[in-house]
Amino acid sequence: MTAGGEAWLTRARPRRLAPAHIALAAILALSAVLNTHRLSQNGYANIFYSAGARSMLRSLHNFLYASFDPGGLATIDKPPLGVWAQVASAKLFGFSPLSLLLPEAIAGVLAVAVLYLIVERRLGVVAGLASALALAVSPSFVAVSRDNGVDPLLILLMVLACGAGLRATQTGRMRSLLACAVLVGLAFNTKTLAAYLVVPPIGLAYLVCAPSSIGRRLTQMAAAGLAMLAVSFSWIALVELTPAAQRPFVGSSTDNTELNLTFKYNGFGRVNGQVGGPAQTPAGAGALVSRHVHATHGARTSQRLRAAPTAGKRRLSPVLPNGRNRNAIAFGGPPGALRLFGAGLDDQAAWVLPLALAGLLALALQTLGAGREERGERLAVLLVLGGWFLTEAIVLSLSKGIVHPYYASALAPGAAAMTGAGVVAFAQFAQHRDWRLALVPCAVIATVAVQVVLLHREHYMQWFGPVLIAVSAVGVGAMAIRRLAGLGMALTLGVLLIAPAAYATTTWLAPVEGTFPAAGSTEAIGYGGFDVSPAGLRADRALLQYVSTHGPGARWAVLTDASDTAAPLILLGLDAGALGGYGGTDPILDGPGLAHLVARHEARYVVLGGTYSNRGGNRATAAVARACLELPFSAWRGGAPSNRGLVLFDCAVRTRWAP
Repeated sequence: MTAGGEAWLTRARPRRLAPAHIALAAILALSAVLNTHRLSQNGYANIFYSAGARSMLRSLHNFLYASFDPGGLATIDKPPLGVWAQVASAKLFGFSPLSLLLPEAIAGVLAVAVLYLIVERRLGVVAGLASALALAVSPSFVAVSRDNGVDPLLILLMVLACGAGLRATQTGRMRSLLACAVLVGLAFNTKTLAAYLVVPPIGLAYLVCAPSSIGRRLTQMAAAGLAMLAVSFSWIALVELTPAAQRPFVGSSTDNTELNLTFKYNGFGRVNGQVGGPAQTPAGAGALVSRHVHATHGARTSQRLRAAPTAGKRRLSPVLPNGRNRNAIAFGGPPGALRLFGAGLDDQAAWVLPLALAGLLALALQTLGAGREERGERLAVLLVLGGWFLTEAIVLSLSKGIVHPYYASALAPGAAAMTGAGVVAFAQFAQHRDWRLALVPCAVIATVAVQVVLLHREHYMQWFGPVLIAVSAVGVGAMAIRRLAGLGMALTLGVLLIAPAAYATTTWLAPVEGTFPAAGSTEAIGYGGFDVSPAGLRADRALLQYVSTHGPGARWAVLTDASDTAAPLILLGLDAGALGGYGGTDPILDGPGLAHLVARHEARYVVLGGTYSNRGGNRATAAVARACLELPFSAWRGGAPSNRGLVLFDCAVRTRWAP
């Protein structure tokens, strides 16, 4: 390769280079297609957040405090920024599934574009294009971009923060560092402490690489840290300073504070282990009611708390006739160094993981051998993007609490950036006949091996294994010829990205499982629409019809034990709420608290059973089973063949309330 060719490979800017612009446009178009094709089939996807968005549209109070339900009983379990974006879209374009899903799909495409700009400006056009392509086809990243969770916005803000941090490291300007701090603070208001995983790498890079005295750097970092904390905790401060009686209960907290939610449920509990995590799911009978009730109108069941452990759950085969799973893989495998290659996380994250790790090592070796000026810029990229990649990988690998498979999406930008940096470094090693070229066959062999195992394990495109091996061998072999080094590396990268790209398209095959979005031809799927089975939807409509025409409460037409039972009702237009929050166990109300709402005619009907009812409920749900009038199924479900394991109570007719 000529000296001019090497310069284009590493440092050229595509200001007038039409091929680079065309290539970037093609990558962004691919990302848009992956994120939006057949998107409408996903319906309301994560109905918990969709219901929250609808409730927030009802009033400024609900919007400000991120209320899950229209009546403002409890909040969603995350800070509001991610759902606020959905609310803004629904306000502009009308409330519909697509108005809630498109913001995430767009955020995914923007993240690809921003990553390209960050890498291209520091490592060159080819590295930028390779990074963007690797991110665009990452299966887990595509899966979350087709859901209405908060992760796509979180990832976009974190990528932007990396870009601002690198700019600050390059220039030493305070305004760039403050911009980085603000972006991290906004990311915090999207998914709390998950946003801070990017802070140590950025801080280290600025401390080591910024062009100013050590004292000035420390002073600037302290000021930026204060700004980050101010933005991060601004909304939390608003909630904490509002009297509890004047706002919703903080959902998924144990003491009705956002600080508890931030640092426990959404924070260190994810790392150290927590209730709701693997082998930590609570169980009890507080919100369970027997499915076989033979009570007549005016009589309460004598079996009210003696339900089987599975009562109220969907009784579905794990594998459907079309080969897809109904039941989601909720958690990654056991914590450990190889967790990312194990069940639950492997097919979401591991496709190019060996190549990314080798790319990080190659960038580090390049940095050591670079000139002073180039070394500083490469070192900053290594510390920020490579450090973020390693931090996410370590946290995902070792956390003992709730680690859902879709969390692997946060690993994708760093892995993609190191992949892009690596392929350029490998091509340079090949051109110079450098001893570091030995990294190439090791990285490619490991990546090919992982992909072949994944294809076999997932029973997907197993015919592609021999093709992958053959083409990769040709690509690596071509790198033995200097003038073919770049072409050989491009061929190798191209074939290594085919399998993850194809796997990402499996998200088109069926509606997303909104709570656990994942790629894979046999991964769990949802129902689409309101994420309720057709029979269950008929039962919900029957319930809606009954309570809305039989003197419902003024604030809540019906209360349920858990949010996922209330969510379809809210999306259908009923003023529903959840006594126990998302998991059904939050101490939102006790018996006297519910009695107070009933006495004020704010609530009347309560539904027990359904999603998460086997977790035990809270004092309010136990009081309902004991004190309220249970209505026979025939009174409210009409001709609906299924009642989703639900039992309806009329609490306006009661015997006694107890705490």
